[in-house]
Amino acid sequence: MTERSYVDLKREVWDAGLCARCGACVAVCPADALFFPPAGEGGSPLSPASSGYCKRETDGVPCGACYRACPRAGDRIPGRSLLGESRAVVAARAAFPVPRKQSGGAVTAILQSALEEGTIDAVVTVTADPWTLKPRSAVITDAGVLAAHAGSRYNWQVPLLAALKDAVVERKYRNIAVVGVPCAVQAARTIRESDLDLLRPFARSIRLIIGLFCTESFDYARLVEGALRRDRRIEPWTVRRLDVKGALEATLEDGTIVSIPLAELASCIPAGCTTCTDFAALDADISAGAVGSPEGLTTLIVRTPAGMGFVNRAIAAGALETSDEVALAPAERLAARKAARGT
Repeated sequence: MTERSYVDLKREVWDAGLCARCGACVAVCPADALFFPPAGEGGSPLSPASSGYCKRETDGVPCGACYRACPRAGDRIPGRSLLGESRAVVAARAAFPVPRKQSGGAVTAILQSALEEGTIDAVVTVTADPWTLKPRSAVITDAGVLAAHAGSRYNWQVPLLAALKDAVVERKYRNIAVVGVPCAVQAARTIRESDLDLLRPFARSIRLIIGLFCTESFDYARLVEGALRRDRRIEPWTVRRLDVKGALEATLEDGTIVSIPLAELASCIPAGCTTCTDFAALDADISAGAVGSPEGLTTLIVRTPAGMGFVNRAIAAGALETSDEVALAPAERLAARKAARGT
């Protein structure tokens, strides 16, 4: 591949409105020159910014890490099958209570079991302030803390993979699980398969990638501060859970469910999200979501030998329970709807 720099990344991805805001470029920049500016009243920035320094452009030193880590750069937005390849598809749930779980708590069960066993030493994921719902990328190393932060986050305030720098470079973790929506999964897979020397420390450290089903992702400021708080007088601390089931469903602490048609939330969806055609996180080791399984269970699409190994070890440890009560037709319909964006 011809060596590229952040200048090429900016032209091809950022300026073209294709940035997924996954944070991969921020994590791998060896000069710490890329960052996301703070969110303003209009929402989060659509792409990163640069300090102006670039090893390649400023000093002529070979680099290209940011470009090579980006899942939207070059010719990396291919046509994909709807649900992808799989070794197994099961409905699953945690065999222990998981507070605030999104569906069956299966992802938490797999990760908690792996942390306790030592097959992973850290989880890069998104957590949220329970009072404001404001999210942040985080590195979690404690099983109890992991369970306390269970549940999907339907916003983009903090790019997930930016935390990889903290996990790999600063804290030296070497057996990391990454949990995220398809754009972050694509970036993690891109990094893990790269042969670029500057990306190898990250590639060697990503042991497991878990992807979450995703129809849409939302900007925190526009969704929570705007559509919920300003437009519908729903305070964030009254929201127990957000879920997308054809519409955005906000389950409140008193049990009330507020359903908002996605058409009314179009302005809350970042531009980079509208180009994504991947519903089922096709590049993950394990993909997970509520669609396709009975209430209280999580659909798991196990794609790789590593993913199968983690699922089997969680079952053997008594952390995960599975069944074959899966109907993939609803997931296929949602995947087809999202794939249609690319036609």
